[in-house]
Amino acid sequence: MTADLARLKTRADFVRVAAGRRRAVRPAFIVQAAPRPTKDASGTSVRVGFTASRKVGNAVVRNRAKRRLRAIAAEVLPQMGHPGTDYVLVARATASERPYAELLGDLEGALRQLARQTARDGSSERARTAAET
Repeated sequence: MTADLARLKTRADFVRVAAGRRRAVRPAFIVQAAPRPTKDASGTSVRVGFTASRKVGNAVVRNRAKRRLRAIAAEVLPQMGHPGTDYVLVARATASERPYAELLGDLEGALRQLARQTARDGSSERARTAAET
């Protein structure tokens, strides 16, 4: 599955994704995911945002970490990202130093973990709905 990448830019989008409570933690970053609201759903695109707090390091280190996260996202998310989903990659202190190949593997593993969480949550949601009727 190939999806177009768009960027998350507003604080409201970042907060909504963080509140979605679907996340996968890796040594160099955290991936947060949330389905896009129906009013914003374009259906075919994956949106992604990047953030690095001052805990990551000074401005040079934070920018390097975000550049590296943008590079792996551009390589992995078009194939493995779920259309209609927003992702936020939160840099951790090792993001600027971790080998690129390991970053790629980490993102692929995180996306697989998020897909399993989504499938599990979806099946439990269907079970709850069936039990209520």
